[in-house]
Amino acid sequence: MANNDPKNLIRIAHENGESSVAQPLDLGARVRELRKARDWTLEQAAQQAGLARSTLSKIENGQMSPTYDALKKLAVGLEISVPQLFTLPSKDQVNGRMAVTRNGEETAMVTTTYEHALLGEVLTTKKMLPYRTRVRARQLEDFDGWVRHDGEEFLYVLTGQIRLYTEFYEPVELKRGDSAYYDAAMGHNVISLSAEDATILWVTSLR
Repeated sequence: MANNDPKNLIRIAHENGESSVAQPLDLGARVRELRKARDWTLEQAAQQAGLARSTLSKIENGQMSPTYDALKKLAVGLEISVPQLFTLPSKDQVNGRMAVTRNGEETAMVTTTYEHALLGEVLTTKKMLPYRTRVRARQLEDFDGWVRHDGEEFLYVLTGQIRLYTEFYEPVELKRGDSAYYDAAMGHNVISLSAEDATILWVTSLR
């Protein structure tokens, strides 16, 4: 498939992620993970915990074994208990990651058929890939065959009107406010029917 294949976006998302294999837990890495999950700089985290910036840096880099008093300060600053510093979160615990993407600040990927704007790109190890797309294609022949990739996909029409082609179903025309959910391993392509290029929101699962 040529560059217009969204598989390229999915591959990039996987490459930007981390290994799914669990690594041995160490305190420095755990503290750094907790700090970054809150989007804090070393300076901000040190102020929250009442520690010197250099002390926190040494703890994160494994150059210092903190005293229990320092551990208590870290826990208070991070708003967790001391035992939580030494335990990885379980699946039923609430995590605090968030990413805000301002309009116009997205990373663009432009092809002959689509103009993609990646959303929430700063987060790694995402379970889904959201992106806004301007659909430039006007006919199925504009594509170099079907687009296929792993996972499932949700499509929502933001503006204009589109036609969704899929490998096993009749083409479907969708207008603003309409949506579709489908297996992404099934061949699919989207073209604009409106005079202006349609825009859609795509959310693809990463698995």
